[in-house]
Amino acid sequence: MSANGADGARQGQREGPDGAEQRERGAGASPAAARRPDAVAGGPGRPAAGAAAASAAASAASSAAGAPSAASAAEPRTLRVTHDTHYRYAARVESAQHQARLRPLDLPRQQLLDFAIEIEPRPEGVSAEIDAFGNQRTSFALNQPHEELFVRSRSLVRVSPPALTAGKRGEPPPAIASPAPGTASAWETVRETLTFRAGQAYEAASEFVFPSTQVACHADLAAYAARSFTPGRPLAQAAWDLMRRIHAEFAYLPNSTDVDTTALDALALRRGVCQDFAHVMIGAMRSLGLAARYVSGYLLTQPPPGQPRLIGADASHAWVEVYDPAWPEDGGWLQLDPTNDRAPGNDYVMLSVGRDYADVTPLRGVIRGGGADQVLAVGVTVEPLDESPAAG
Repeated sequence: MSANGADGARQGQREGPDGAEQRERGAGASPAAARRPDAVAGGPGRPAAGAAAASAAASAASSAAGAPSAASAAEPRTLRVTHDTHYRYAARVESAQHQARLRPLDLPRQQLLDFAIEIEPRPEGVSAEIDAFGNQRTSFALNQPHEELFVRSRSLVRVSPPALTAGKRGEPPPAIASPAPGTASAWETVRETLTFRAGQAYEAASEFVFPSTQVACHADLAAYAARSFTPGRPLAQAAWDLMRRIHAEFAYLPNSTDVDTTALDALALRRGVCQDFAHVMIGAMRSLGLAARYVSGYLLTQPPPGQPRLIGADASHAWVEVYDPAWPEDGGWLQLDPTNDRAPGNDYVMLSVGRDYADVTPLRGVIRGGGADQVLAVGVTVEPLDESPAAG
């Protein structure tokens, strides 16, 4: 997953994003399960490029077709997340610079109770900074020769579900289907609010109206959205309908796209993984002049009945936030998951937000020396605190 410079020994090589082509094997990766919403664990899951064989964690993951957990959907829940990334390089890497976005967000409904990151080989320098979207980014340098890179993040997070949607799937909840006065806006009104005019104040959410690396604003995406965004319809209601349509009209099919697939590509294909589903929804809304952003995170899944929870059997996931200043929760941002046809609840952990996947890559870097051929293994485990996983 590296793009080589003219001379790998002298030019820097870009290392592909952590798990970018593997992270959706968590559960439900088999084609037979692709259209069953309860079998989709999510995350833009694709086998690691250049990998001769899947890792043990990924193999366990692909066999654990667990459903998203719905237990105690209205109550706060404490989740422990372990995210392992292991690169093995065919040739020795002389030095490398990396950035990780592996620390979950600390928010009113999501309290980060503990976080630690382990890196091998031991880096010479580690720094943490906040990026333009409010995510914590950890930068580290490896100035010694190495043939492997292992990064493990451990997080303990307390998640409270949104009161108005609380993990609802299928038909919209009452707050969206029959909104109370003052809690919903016609989508055209929101578009007018978000329109940038030189010299005038504008909403902070306006930065999520513009095109980005993987999400264009295009007539084809606008036309797809128009079936849901009929004149005068409340924005949240139209967005819920768009989410349901993407879930119904697109096939969840791992390996049918890659990490660089754009929203327009996915719209034409009508298939992909959760990265693609999220990009299409974001692009459709932006093409109408509305604000939508990409959310990277984790989703707790349940193992099949009678089976133990497997270490490494979960996966990263991607979903969407849409903006309506009248929406009474989360500063106007409503979370929707087109892959699973539902609103996220207390089984979702937010890791990063951005314009598209390119802004939230969990681990990326530039390497000097080897690395043209590499094997990537990614394992994610999400556990409720009151459960003990069985060794996988």
